[in-house]
Amino acid sequence: MELPWLGEHCSERSCKQLDFLPLKCDACGEVFCKDHIRYDDHKCSSAYKKNVQVPVCPLCNTPIPVQKGEIPDVVVGAHIDKDCKYNPAQQKQKIFTNKCTKPGCKRKEMMKVVCEQCGGSFCIKHRHPLDHDCRGSSQPLSKA
Repeated sequence: MELPWLGEHCSERSCKQLDFLPLKCDACGEVFCKDHIRYDDHKCSSAYKKNVQVPVCPLCNTPIPVQKGEIPDVVVGAHIDKDCKYNPAQQKQKIFTNKCTKPGCKRKEMMKVVCEQCGGSFCIKHRHPLDHDCRGSSQPLSKA
């Protein structure tokens, strides 16, 4: 070996691989190869210090704080019973509310498409002045 001082051996007992780009665990401080750097891969005894997950309420998408020793499912259930700001009526609000004003057309769009000449609200199909028989100005902008 030409450069024996380079790299470090993986601290995992079953591995001991010489790694030239070793990674240091931020919880326990030991050196590992890329295959054993995750807390679960090297059974890190200090993982509880760093491996913190915050559950999110499935209804209102709010992060729920969980104290050490509490079961996340129980805490989220208590949140749903007491503090949850979930509004089922909000889920059923209509997105497509801008109705086309061309006679006979019943299409609705998510965003308002306003004609610059007559000021009417139209669907994508009737957005051009020639498509909705625009009466806003005497001269059409294009003959498309």
